[in-house]
Amino acid sequence: MDKCYDVIIIGAGVVGSAVAREMSRYKGSVLLLEKEHDVACGASGANSGVIHAGFNVPTGSLKARFNVKGAKLLRTIAEELDVPMKFTGKLVVALKGPELAQLKHLKAQGEANGVRGLKIISKDELRRLEPNIEGIAALHSPNSGIICPFTLNIALAENALSNGVDIRLNTEVTRISKREDHFRVFTKKGTFRGRYVINSAGLMADKIAAMVGLKYFRVQPCRGEYFVLDRASSGLLKRMVYPVPPVRGNVLGVHLTPTIDGNILIGPSAELIHDKYDTRTTGPGLGRLLKEAKLLLPALKSPEIITSFSGIRPKLARPTYRGCYDFIVKDEPQVRGFINLAGIESPGLTAAVAIAREIALSLKKKLALKKNGSFKYRREGIVRVRELPLEERASLIRKRKEYGELLCRCEEISKAEIIDALNNPLGVRSMRGIKIRTRAMMGRCQGGFCGPNIIDLLQRKGIDPDEINLRGKNSCMLTGKTK
Repeated sequence: MDKCYDVIIIGAGVVGSAVAREMSRYKGSVLLLEKEHDVACGASGANSGVIHAGFNVPTGSLKARFNVKGAKLLRTIAEELDVPMKFTGKLVVALKGPELAQLKHLKAQGEANGVRGLKIISKDELRRLEPNIEGIAALHSPNSGIICPFTLNIALAENALSNGVDIRLNTEVTRISKREDHFRVFTKKGTFRGRYVINSAGLMADKIAAMVGLKYFRVQPCRGEYFVLDRASSGLLKRMVYPVPPVRGNVLGVHLTPTIDGNILIGPSAELIHDKYDTRTTGPGLGRLLKEAKLLLPALKSPEIITSFSGIRPKLARPTYRGCYDFIVKDEPQVRGFINLAGIESPGLTAAVAIAREIALSLKKKLALKKNGSFKYRREGIVRVRELPLEERASLIRKRKEYGELLCRCEEISKAEIIDALNNPLGVRSMRGIKIRTRAMMGRCQGGFCGPNIIDLLQRKGIDPDEINLRGKNSCMLTGKTK
């Protein structure tokens, strides 16, 4: 415990990982703590993967400021970190006359926030852009996009690690004490000292804040359920399609979102719950998804669904800005050196890099940090064989034969990609870790074919069968020998 870090970040979701990466631009000591076995295990790994343009959030709010700035920054950062993204555009569709006024409001609000290119289009223009979508008019946002949330979070953390950030997974914070010029952060794996502590703990942000006596906010878990459509259904739509959002409730409604990998997401629902770990899906919730999605997309058929999942949004329990549950981004005056980043729900994925940059610039001044002259801007991701031309595939196979052996048929994932995922810089060796790094087990069979192949490969790589787990401790894939 002799070392005193300049900054300790609690939580390795997209916000915490983005802060870690931005802090690594400077010559300071940074520690990133995560209680789970991997990054992106909370809301950062279970969302729509949308790059919001910034018209859904109130003018003057922190959400608006960081959303618009974040959407611009992501264009550069995604390219630097080898994270695929695409500006597909978004349509907010009115189904009945009274909703037209809300389209005009969203357009005006977006323009006030600095969003460009917004246009209200007619039914005929809507049909031209999306022939399968029903509606009487729509707000078209060409500068809305999609990105893989797992890949972004992983890339930020890996790049931070390569630039000197100390990352500790499976390290849950249990207590924090404030000393005169530093904090002591107690965990189940030891105690760490830091001059500044950044709370980016997502659903647990209120619990972490309370450890230093800050109890002015409470995180309200809000479960959002999703359906995932098979990649074969990708022709149903080309861009994101949203309903006109409810006037109250701080939700965007059940929408249809193409993913960067060719699936379509239906959801999310919005259900306030008590248990922050209750990620089950429910019959009534999934039923509502289908019912509401078919209002926009009548051609939708249930057999196109390959799986469902849910994520928990970290909503704040009270409105803070014109009825909007705004972000908390605050250097706390009552506890000098403690920074809260709480309530970072939608558009948090878009806003994360902008929040991180502002925090890092502030700490650079306070800590008098110099630039890291050897900062590595770029990170190379795992090669995606499926996306390569046949000539490039053949060239790779000649150099490394494992690229020619498919372990996941649905998503066309090679043995080489699985091995590279297993050897990831963060040292994550779970089935979920492989899944979110390669897309193996995300296809039509949901691991029915490739799951056993991957388990067999892990054993061949020297991993004890008893240690093969789905997502960290207490999630063993195998229970024992049968013979």
